[in-house]
Amino acid sequence: MSIVITTSNVNGLRAANRKGIMHWAGEHTPDVWCMQEVRAPQSEIDPIFNNIADTYVDSGKVADPTGLHTMNEICRIKGRAGVGLLSTLPVVAKRYGLPGLEEDVDSGRWIEADVRTPQGYEITVVCVYVHSGDVDDPNKMHQKFRFLDTMLTRMGQLRDEAAHGGRQAVLCGDFNIAHTPLDIKNAKSNVTHSGFLPEERAYIDKWLDEYEFVDVMRELAGDIQGPYTWWSQRGRAFDNNTGWRLDYQFATPELAQTARGFTIDKAPTYDARWSDHAPLSITYDV
Repeated sequence: MSIVITTSNVNGLRAANRKGIMHWAGEHTPDVWCMQEVRAPQSEIDPIFNNIADTYVDSGKVADPTGLHTMNEICRIKGRAGVGLLSTLPVVAKRYGLPGLEEDVDSGRWIEADVRTPQGYEITVVCVYVHSGDVDDPNKMHQKFRFLDTMLTRMGQLRDEAAHGGRQAVLCGDFNIAHTPLDIKNAKSNVTHSGFLPEERAYIDKWLDEYEFVDVMRELAGDIQGPYTWWSQRGRAFDNNTGWRLDYQFATPELAQTARGFTIDKAPTYDARWSDHAPLSITYDV
């Protein structure tokens, strides 16, 4: 049996709710759905998650709302970051936050769920949102690199567990880095901009080479230009497909080998795009 894992930066859950995210939820009902930039207080997240659960019931994905398991972490700084995870698969453990980071600006960016697949495997799904950074603000770049450095410790633990017969893992999210020139339309003009700095891209090199994670979508797509997952709201970037690939699923090798296909939903059928990021969905046979 197969499962679909989706990652999507919702660019504010309340705004996405107004713009049609429920239509997308009813059409796609991914088995695991990782959300970034939720940017809402818990009192407003809960009813939206409840409505998504009702949508899953109406679509026949789950028998009742309790069949959609939810978790999220809000940022301690109001209106910032925030991540959420929804799962129709049984959740056997939940973990919140990235160990080693205690500053408010780093909160609401990393959560983990151990889920049980239809074939009986337990896998760890991580929902992560990495700081965007700003080359004109050294403090924001420091925050981004501090977060990326701290990620390495946890990624090493996940890699080692998977390599020794434990749970396989997949990191899903908006990493705010375009890895190679294939992942950005205008590479040459962006080499000095945050998101495509050589020192940022080196982290993904390390994840793939030293830490042995697999960029699952790139593995499936091959060495083609794009496809992108984010487009600036300025000008006609979306219409001209002047985009960046910022949203990824990085999986441990054994899980990556089960991936069978991906979709990037950049052309939804409802009346408004509910985010400037397109959902990335990958099917795994687990």
